[in-house]
Amino acid sequence: MPRRMVLAGLAYAGLAGCAATAAPPPARPRFQRPALAPLLTDPGRLSRITVCLRPFRAAGPRLEVETLGDKRLVHNYGHGGSGWSLSWGSAAAARDLALAGGARPVAVIGCGAIGLTTALTVLRSGAPATIYAAERTPHTRSARATGVWSPDSRVAAASAVAADFPERWEAMARRSWAEHHAFVGLDGDPVSFIDQYILRASEAEGPVGPAPTPGEVDFAHYDDRLDGLSPRSRSLSLGEHPFPVASARLYPQMTFNVAEYARQLTEAFLLEGGRIVQRTFHAPSQLSELAERVIVNCTGYGARALFGDDSLVPVRGQIAWLTPQPEVTYGLWYRSVSMIPRADGIVIQASGASEMVGYGVEDETPDRAEAEAALAALAPLFAG
Repeated sequence: MPRRMVLAGLAYAGLAGCAATAAPPPARPRFQRPALAPLLTDPGRLSRITVCLRPFRAAGPRLEVETLGDKRLVHNYGHGGSGWSLSWGSAAAARDLALAGGARPVAVIGCGAIGLTTALTVLRSGAPATIYAAERTPHTRSARATGVWSPDSRVAAASAVAADFPERWEAMARRSWAEHHAFVGLDGDPVSFIDQYILRASEAEGPVGPAPTPGEVDFAHYDDRLDGLSPRSRSLSLGEHPFPVASARLYPQMTFNVAEYARQLTEAFLLEGGRIVQRTFHAPSQLSELAERVIVNCTGYGARALFGDDSLVPVRGQIAWLTPQPEVTYGLWYRSVSMIPRADGIVIQASGASEMVGYGVEDETPDRAEAEAALAALAPLFAG
């Protein structure tokens, strides 16, 4: 018998002998419910209420080129509630259209999520870029976004898109997902993941939020095209969560610390040689005054007034901001009310019974009663 086999046999015999006298392994610790800090739902903690008009286009985001005098004008707007989520992929598509003719430098109109990422993408492709905008990012509609990964949130109507749109949407979503990950773990947590608890209410407890607008839009949903890209949700047993509900699921949700994310994008753009010029445009003819031969229009809902684009439909969304609770590190979805903790405050949003809530509503007046109803809906989750 080979020496190696003899030694192996002796070793096995020795281990078997030890096993006969060794103490049994320690019992595995029992699962402990996560210690989740309670959300403070007192309306007195409301610090502000903001309203954002999402720029919905039935045909999906406008990414196309037209000639304006001697300018090459690229449009990049109309992302509905998916602006931050699709920003990098959309920026790459706009960059390719802008630089296809070889002309440079490039002017970018707008300083929201789409404008910032587009300008930075153009700049990193070797073309000088200048952002012209009436407002810096903290004062744009992008700063009033919920701040979660939602790449097909009111992005289009399924019956109105071109045949190749789902494929183009998927390319934008996948590229954006990858680019967002470059910011995970950076100081200030511009992009991070939180555990979001999706809680099921009883049938007697209906959704909370404004009444839907009459009519129906077949909003496109393409989640199935991203299978395997993002984390999956899982069902929780009663012992795995502390909430007084019949059932719950847990989903690792990508979130954007919008204020910090915008600051880092702005800083990178300026440090790498970009410029930001404060300027307001009231008509397309004013764009001819710019020195740049290539212009990328990233004005979002503002394109409705600036370019007379009546295909843009506002979708009103309101956020109630509670003062920050650093100890709250998880999110909630319950009775159509979402709670997302951010460094600049806790986001509370009531989505109502359907995606038609807010459709066609251009009123940006804050509604405190809506905010307090959302908080009242969440309060029983922490009553114990």
